[in-house]
Amino acid sequence: MPEVLSQSQIDALLNSISSGEEVTTEEDEGANVKVYDFYSPKKFTKEQLRTIDSLHENMGRVLSSYFSGILRVFCDISVMQVEEQRYYEYNNALPDTALIGLVDMKPANINLPDATLMLDMSNNLAFFLIDRLLGGAGGGSALQRDFTDIELAIMNDIYLKITGFLVDAWRDHLDVTGELSSLETNPRLIQVYAPEDIVVIVVMQVKLRDMEGTLSVCIPAMGLESYMGEFTSKYARISTKMSNERLDNMRKELIRAALDDSDLRMRAVFDETTIDVADALRLRPNDIIPLSKPMNGIVRVEVDDAPWFTAQLGESRNRKAIKIIDLLEDAPQPGGE
Repeated sequence: MPEVLSQSQIDALLNSISSGEEVTTEEDEGANVKVYDFYSPKKFTKEQLRTIDSLHENMGRVLSSYFSGILRVFCDISVMQVEEQRYYEYNNALPDTALIGLVDMKPANINLPDATLMLDMSNNLAFFLIDRLLGGAGGGSALQRDFTDIELAIMNDIYLKITGFLVDAWRDHLDVTGELSSLETNPRLIQVYAPEDIVVIVVMQVKLRDMEGTLSVCIPAMGLESYMGEFTSKYARISTKMSNERLDNMRKELIRAALDDSDLRMRAVFDETTIDVADALRLRPNDIIPLSKPMNGIVRVEVDDAPWFTAQLGESRNRKAIKIIDLLEDAPQPGGE
């Protein structure tokens, strides 16, 4: 219940206002005083900020699987902090050369406002991604220069993927669609919010091998306030119950997609024989080389010069083909060298 002031306390308070002195009472002595900034009022409760934290933790787990798949290195992503601040404070903290993606979020509910989110990736992380995707070892991540047109084209594809993961994470709580509208390199020229607008900053730490970088998401408080009202317990229960299964399925799809794009040399070895160099030099078309296997014998299938399967020779649509029979006992095991 609210505390009722005595008449003496009221008189002391009125006197302090006129004199400008600070008033303390016996009850106040030793009490904890919390500083509140009325210029930058807090718009969100701790529970709401924890919801935003959890939302981006789910996004980070899926994104780490994606980075691990395309870069072939271990990746760990975690949320470092979620805080409210003025937009000009966030913008002033950005370096002069940055890589910022603008994401337009549109709720399915027409009564909710659209919002523009900002995705910022630290330069060392961006240059590490570029170097690895171009076949490098991941060095030169401490570069301090502008991005070239080719590098921007590569990072645009990466930001499109990150945008998709971000929208999927939001859909666990709210029916929305989103798309990457532009990729900017000069934060001083971005005029998405007013300098005094309140924004929520989510900072995620990205660890790739021995390199650490950050990925931050800037969310306008005006739109987020409307969205938080639509975050129902129904969405939260579905997210809690299905998050593990959904994340596992997304990881499998990411790994499968990465494998589909991989180039592996596969060959079927029918038989091996040894002949003299002189005989090999005299070989001509239609010459016959005797082998120790019959034409319908079992062949060995090698993947990148490593034996993996046994197979049967045959034909399919008038073309030579093989039918996989079994996995060799000495085939390399998944996760092995």
